[in-house]
Amino acid sequence: MRFFTTAVLMGFITSITAAQEKKPAYPPTKTDNVVDILHGVKIVDPYRWLEDGNSDATKAWVEEQNKLTQTILGKVPGREKIRERLGSLLEIGSLGTPTPRKGRYFYTKREGTQNQPVLFMREGLHGKDRVLLDINELSKEGTVALDWYFPSRDGKLLAYGLSKDGSEVSTLHIRNVDTGKDLPDKIERTRACSLAWQPDNEGFYYTRYPAAGSVPKGKENYYRHVYYHFLGGDPQKDYKVFGDGRDPEDWPSIAMSPDGRWLAVNVHQGWAKSEVYVTGLRDNPPKFYTIAEKTNALFDVIARNDRFYIHTNDGAPRYRVYELDNKVPGKDWSDRTKWKEIIPQGNDKLEGIVPIGEYLVAEYMHDAANELRLLDRAGKLVENVKLPTLGTIAGMGGEWDGNELLFGFQSFNVAPSIYRIDLKTRKQELWGRVETPIKPDDYVVEQIKYKSKDGTLVPMFLTYKKGIKKDGTNPTLLYGYGGFNISLTPTFATTRFLFLDKGGVLAIANRRGGGEYGEDWHRAGMLDKKQNTFDDFIYAAEWLIDNKVTNKKKLAIQGGSNGGLLMGAVTTQRPELFQCVVCQVPLLDMTRFHKFLIARLWMPEYGNPDKEADFKWIHAYSPYQKVKEGTAYPATLITTAASDSRVDPLHARKMAARMQAASSGTRPILLRQETRAGHGAGKPRGLILDEQTDIWSFVFSQLGVQ
Repeated sequence: MRFFTTAVLMGFITSITAAQEKKPAYPPTKTDNVVDILHGVKIVDPYRWLEDGNSDATKAWVEEQNKLTQTILGKVPGREKIRERLGSLLEIGSLGTPTPRKGRYFYTKREGTQNQPVLFMREGLHGKDRVLLDINELSKEGTVALDWYFPSRDGKLLAYGLSKDGSEVSTLHIRNVDTGKDLPDKIERTRACSLAWQPDNEGFYYTRYPAAGSVPKGKENYYRHVYYHFLGGDPQKDYKVFGDGRDPEDWPSIAMSPDGRWLAVNVHQGWAKSEVYVTGLRDNPPKFYTIAEKTNALFDVIARNDRFYIHTNDGAPRYRVYELDNKVPGKDWSDRTKWKEIIPQGNDKLEGIVPIGEYLVAEYMHDAANELRLLDRAGKLVENVKLPTLGTIAGMGGEWDGNELLFGFQSFNVAPSIYRIDLKTRKQELWGRVETPIKPDDYVVEQIKYKSKDGTLVPMFLTYKKGIKKDGTNPTLLYGYGGFNISLTPTFATTRFLFLDKGGVLAIANRRGGGEYGEDWHRAGMLDKKQNTFDDFIYAAEWLIDNKVTNKKKLAIQGGSNGGLLMGAVTTQRPELFQCVVCQVPLLDMTRFHKFLIARLWMPEYGNPDKEADFKWIHAYSPYQKVKEGTAYPATLITTAASDSRVDPLHARKMAARMQAASSGTRPILLRQETRAGHGAGKPRGLILDEQTDIWSFVFSQLGVQ
């Protein structure tokens, strides 16, 4: 053991303290005298110039910010060990839930140092796996991503989408499964495509966006319409099936009955309302009939040859399922007296159903964890499917006339696994799993409930290594999202084990705005109720401190996208509560969010700042406007990416500039803007390793983790 003299030790401590008391030398940032008057309110925006990501001035500023961030994070003690450990954790691969098609199984898998998952096809249940598409061969850096894929009903053709640099702006391709070669067909602007093959493989229905110049300027990200494509035909001549005359922000997706007779179009208008229309494809002329419209609720229709299944929260916030006999004349399909309720609302949220053969497989959510139930076609319970532990159903695969169910499962301490159930014998077996050195029994997963500001009980998961004592000194990461009806269920994230194995505690709060308890829970955290989501998060942090899990100096918080908005809101509302903040791909200037990229799609969730009533609640929490001069803000790392086609990087840039200028504290406010990445989907392993090394170096340095 090495001993220090008192003088040496005091000098060492003094040098650290001096470094901590010195504010980072931020790059010079000019300000503009930009002032807007919105609904009578003065809005000062000194960093409006940073909205232009293509300007030379902005690019130069970002480059200097990135240099500062790398300089500071590059000096974190133990950074190389952090990177080395993360590298080994990222070698733990991934496994997608298979899509069965007439004896063929399509699925993705990533192993070792591969940047992107590889698409495989297995011939027969116990047959050989064959590489169908390895996009790692398309880019040495791994910046080409497989966005989505749809096998034909006979498994002989595959439609798939590729995009570059995380843009998610997909180009559609068609691959012959037997030969492994692509057909000449190629269709641009098929972002997040919904696609339905004709049973005879003659062609398919699909969604795409308009070409620049064919719609009003700046609207290319909207007007998603449904088209039909004949194989071998010119995509420019594909005929439009659905979408004309509708609001630009409408989001149609499609489903076809197995016999090709019926085409259902589910049109989402935000995350709390949708409409459904169905047409008979053999009718002459084809005509769309209404199943549901102009109702403030969600509807989703599954088309079968002889019936439609309607999954809805109309009058049932935890959802129910109706059956509609399609022999009823189309003009009467919206008549609720023609609908037959087969799965009534229960105590748990009904996430959805998958009809397979004579069964309906129902996925439920109970206290933010999934359950599976096997029902007959009348909706009666046959049996509860046994799951390994508290966890998440990560996809289900089955055929309408099949006799097997494949489903993915994972949890905080359980790597992704695929299970298969023979529906004839109801025997369950392991189909495949991700190999990992992580031992589930080494970790504790528990769920608690705490009271929020208004007394609402909110659940929260805690994960930590066995042996941890709750003495108020544990480094803790509190993660949150809370919006868009999205639920935070137990998922396996390999990089978090770096933190857990260092004695860290992972806390995930299932706040209002998510979908954990149905539509009432969602609506309690959207629009004018958005402050509830921030309060729920703040009270989660206070519970962790009051119950001796951690203390303010050991508490980090993290969130991305809508969760990035959460980070900005709670940081500006309670800056003294957290030691450090990781704010990823965030929305932060909420008075202008709707003016950029695809953000008008989110107005049903947040509101429209152009409307005075909506502006009042938006302005009340908008983080960029709530930054206050002379406030000691926690250490903050704001991450974004130049190719993000969802949330414009301008939010991160403007917030970083404003916090750097305003903060009276000495803890760093850092910006990290990636150049060849987007919102997060399709990010290659190499870029993930770089980003995670920076994030965990930042968190470890602020929480004193060694």
